Amino acid sequence: MQDSFDSHNNNDNRKYDYSGYRFTDRTEYEYISALVEPGSTVIDLGCGNGSLLQKLVLEKSVTGCGLELAESGVQVCVSKGLNVKQGAIDLPLEYSDNQFDYAICNVTIQMVMAPEVLLKEMQRISKRQIVSFPNFGFYKNRIDMLLKGRMPKQMIFGYKWYSTGHIHQLSVKDFLELLFDTGNFKIIKHTFVGTNSRLKNYLMERFPNLFQTLPIFVLEKEKQS
Repeated sequence: MQDSFDSHNNNDNRKYDYSGYRFTDRTEYEYISALVEPGSTVIDLGCGNGSLLQKLVLEKSVTGCGLELAESGVQVCVSKGLNVKQGAIDLPLEYSDNQFDYAICNVTIQMVMAPEVLLKEMQRISKRQIVSFPNFGFYKNRIDMLLKGRMPKQMIFGYKWYSTGHIHQLSVKDFLELLFDTGNFKIIKHTFVGTNSRLKNYLMERFPNLFQTLPIFVLEKEKQS
């Protein structure tokens, strides 16, 4: 019965098969790249097929490595010459304190079982942390849930609610609450993937939880007085 179900359920985001996706060029890559100092040390947590990491290595001359759960993602990264290992990112990591200038987690925090552990480990192993995620509080998601009473389709990128790896949907306010609960985080910068519309960009800046689709935060450890 399970085999029969699987054969009709190929569109499954939980499988994380990157073998057919060797390269991606997503809009947020430029924003994240602009936040990274040239020549710095970087770890990309949940690096997928390594496209963002490769961009940083080539364009910002970073010394970079990655950690990816999916074996297919690791294989693709290694074939590109990237230093990527296989492993979960929301467990204690085998890296030294402040080993990296930046720890990056791009559009992945909503996919892990323990986002609070991920954040704490990012803070421990790096001087600064860059985190991005799809904002579940986006106004179109609210309208979709209100009128249709189901998980917004655009929030799970065309998958079904049961076949997506997005297990911890969060809003901007949820993320700020997580930072407070996790402790000792200072927000250095809060930016977002913008548009060509001045009005839309103004609304996203003025009302982030309502209008931002993909917020990006730069964090560091709050200094104790």
